[in-house]
Amino acid sequence: MKSKQDIAYFLAFCMEQYKQSKGISGQEVLCIFDHYGVLEYLSEYYDVLHSQSHQWIIEDIEEFIQIRKDKEVVEQ
Repeated sequence: MKSKQDIAYFLAFCMEQYKQSKGISGQEVLCIFDHYGVLEYLSEYYDVLHSQSHQWIIEDIEEFIQIRKDKEVVEQ
């Protein structure tokens, strides 16, 4: 069973892993995640995602962001 604290730790972990993989600041990660709805996605699918490796999570986040970027282009 997930708790709000578990999800918060997971979100912080994902942000830190993404930050390190991209070599960007925490503020940049927050802006990207906010713009594309990544935190909501990670929270909603916590039960599945939290048991994956950090490499898999980063790849999943990148794919999620790319899908959102593609959708923005189509909508323009």
